[in-house]
Amino acid sequence: MGEKKGFFSRLKDGLTKTRDSFVAGVDSIFSGFSEIDDDFYEELEEVLIMADIGVTTTEKIIEDLRTKVREQKIKEISVCRQLLIDTIKEQMRVDEHAYDFENQTSVVLLIGVNGVGKTTSVGKLAGQMKDQGKKVVLAAADTFRAAAIDQLTEWANRAGVDIISGQEGGDPAAVVYDAVNAAKARKADVLICDTAGRLHNKKNLMEELGKINRIIEREFPDAHRETLVVLDGTTGQNALVQAKQFNEVTDITGIVLTKLDGTAKGGIAIAIQSEMNLPVKYIGIGEQIEDLQKFDAESFVDALFETK
Repeated sequence: MGEKKGFFSRLKDGLTKTRDSFVAGVDSIFSGFSEIDDDFYEELEEVLIMADIGVTTTEKIIEDLRTKVREQKIKEISVCRQLLIDTIKEQMRVDEHAYDFENQTSVVLLIGVNGVGKTTSVGKLAGQMKDQGKKVVLAAADTFRAAAIDQLTEWANRAGVDIISGQEGGDPAAVVYDAVNAAKARKADVLICDTAGRLHNKKNLMEELGKINRIIEREFPDAHRETLVVLDGTTGQNALVQAKQFNEVTDITGIVLTKLDGTAKGGIAIAIQSEMNLPVKYIGIGEQIEDLQKFDAESFVDALFETK
């Protein structure tokens, strides 16, 4: 129980900036209106959009809220707040099979542009899985950034996991090939690959990921496949745009949303989940290894609205 408490209070702390702007805005509307009318919905809609929940998702939430208020013949504004919370949660449900890969032999690919916290996320994920008693191998397949290889090596040493890396500027697919074979030979539970993320040239990225995917399919056909796109939460709607671009290039199974502790735009987690129908599987809410958390809609919204 103690760990859960730590987990939740860290989440609450991590979402402080979003809560201070977004929930304060929501609450001022709830206290400022005495009846549920069109003006009320309009103001609420504005606050949601400002929190980077996005236009499409906001419209869904407001529509849903109006329906519930009508059907349940609700007159009290205070009851409406809980309805709003429930409605937001409904937009964000993660499939119960979201983390199946943890219990299977799997290859996890992390992709994302430079600077979003991708290499750090790979390191944190590796550390957490190692702590769960899994045998982990890392592949430093982001060969275009010298610092990425050094950084990942440092994480691997800290977590006590094996790392396979190549030369700076080398062929990422060759690193993945070596890593897959090392993972098989060492009977690893999970192989986590840090890959480059140059989005400005989609064609190259597509070819590179295509090559990596073919190698994994050929060399490790039985492995469960997980492809996570790492996005920087501080970029708000821009993160959504990036997610869409990556989704055009490869089959994404989920999102890692980092740096949520540094932004008031935490609502972007709700937007991505709802608009792309892609689960946000992990969120980063701080520097520590345990600050990369599995995303749970209930906890996230509760921490945001401080309902616990």
